[in-house]
Amino acid sequence: MKQLSVEHLLGIKYLKNTDIDLIFETADQFKEVINRPIKKVPSLRDITIANLFFENSTRTKLSFELAEKRLSADVINFSASQSSVKKGETLIDTVNNILAMKVDIVVMRHASVGAGVFLSKHVDAKIINAGDGTHEHPTQALLDSYSIREKLGSVKGKKILIVGDILHSRVALSNIFALQLQGAEVKVCGPTTLIPKYITSLGVTVETNLKKALEWCDVANVLRVQHERMDIKYFPSTREYTQLFGINQEILEGLDKKIVIMHPGPINRGVEITSDVADSNSSIILNQVENGVAVRMAVIYLLAQQIKRETL
Repeated sequence: MKQLSVEHLLGIKYLKNTDIDLIFETADQFKEVINRPIKKVPSLRDITIANLFFENSTRTKLSFELAEKRLSADVINFSASQSSVKKGETLIDTVNNILAMKVDIVVMRHASVGAGVFLSKHVDAKIINAGDGTHEHPTQALLDSYSIREKLGSVKGKKILIVGDILHSRVALSNIFALQLQGAEVKVCGPTTLIPKYITSLGVTVETNLKKALEWCDVANVLRVQHERMDIKYFPSTREYTQLFGINQEILEGLDKKIVIMHPGPINRGVEITSDVADSNSSIILNQVENGVAVRMAVIYLLAQQIKRETL
């Protein structure tokens, strides 16, 4: 049986194209499973998974939890807001205490960049990065690519536009790595203050005119403005941002072709995207959520196979 070239899922930049193919092939099988009347498989009956969320999450947390339960794993959930982290406990201590309870896989979201890599060097468990600060969010990029592949047949050769707050977005960075690895062209669009200075060194192009950018692309992945990560004002007002970079039905109808609209969530309706666009036929936002469970099942299953092999 084929296996991943990595021992943890810390970021897309550590993966090879063959890893992405393997994850997608496995996800295809799990997508079929989660659409059956009985949605559970006994694959990971002896595996314990801890979900450690040091930052808020709705979709990612629910999606991981559901993926783990669909695989019949034992799941423990940890939320930093109700934990001893508030009493000054360090990350290593928190995780080592949880591992003392014999946990095999840790799914972690943390505000600090590189938290997953740090952890993988210090603890004896498989680590899945569910988002580290403004750095990477690998499973989101995988489910985005999987959704594009499902909608358009393949990712290779497609033109993908990422619109919005690129500077603070871990989704943007992981998507850039994943899309380029699969042979797609990537362009970013947003206010110049929200586009990182050296982003072109990653091989992406920058366009500040939304209309031109949408004319160019096959898929537009729209990101929200992350006010919670901003310590200064990056643009005059939300209203002005919406006028320049908000996508509405009128703009889409003015294009020469139909494009696919994506959004990782949470959506600020009426800011980066209007309700009529988010709920239209062009949008695959809810498909992304469904595919998220299948892709996360695939990642967890493939990493768990390595544990089983190591213990034999």
